[in-house]
Amino acid sequence: MAGLSISHLLIMLVVVVLLFGTSKLKNLGKDLGGAIKGFKDSMKDSEQAAANSQTPPPAQISQNAPIDSTATPVNTVKKDNV
Repeated sequence: MAGLSISHLLIMLVVVVLLFGTSKLKNLGKDLGGAIKGFKDSMKDSEQAAANSQTPPPAQISQNAPIDSTATPVNTVKKDNV
């Protein structure tokens, strides 16, 4: 672990607790837990919405599909010769 032993980690933990106090650390943990829970809930909701949607996924275009040279491109407008 890059030269860090258990005793080093415990000393760092004690310093952090002394600097910030237990109430700030508790609030930070509560806020972080709430954010993670909200993220998981929104991911679950979006997965359920995607599963319940009625639109089929778009068709995939094959790389080996033949090209129709007589087809009109989508972005052009056909003009009738009158």
